Amino acid sequence: MAITDPKVHKVIVHMCIGESGELLQKAANLLEELTSRKPVYRLSKKTNRDFGIRMGEPISVMTTLRGEDAEAFLKRSFEALENRLPSSNFDVFGNFAFGIREHIDLPGVRYDPKVGIFGMDVCVTLEKAGYRISRRKYMKKKLGPKFRITKEEGINFIKDNYGVEIA
Repeated sequence: MAITDPKVHKVIVHMCIGESGELLQKAANLLEELTSRKPVYRLSKKTNRDFGIRMGEPISVMTTLRGEDAEAFLKRSFEALENRLPSSNFDVFGNFAFGIREHIDLPGVRYDPKVGIFGMDVCVTLEKAGYRISRRKYMKKKLGPKFRITKEEGINFIKDNYGVEIA
């Protein structure tokens, strides 16, 4: 792997339930079981009377994976999608996102009637070595064009490293 090759910076797994209570707790437990990380509850930003949602009410859970955990979960997620991904899922900076309709599509996960079936969104952020200069606290700099990842580089990285077909 050359210095200019992209790498997976983080994988965010998000489950939006739309209501708080027992169903959200089941989703949090499931997400913790799938990722072995403690999930964070996300709050609604607006009140929507039609859906029965109040502002500040927890309605979803998410967790962030980095390093080897992120890559292992990403491989399992691609297997759930049968190693196919449309090119429209990639943005101009090479990052991409996709959804998994049912968590039981992931390999090694069995259906439990007590839990039910949940879908999830998976968002992947790619970066090159040296990208940290835009995030660090001391001597923060703007990124030059050689540090940015293009859509084509992101697609090629996923094809080569994970064997995913891009349509």
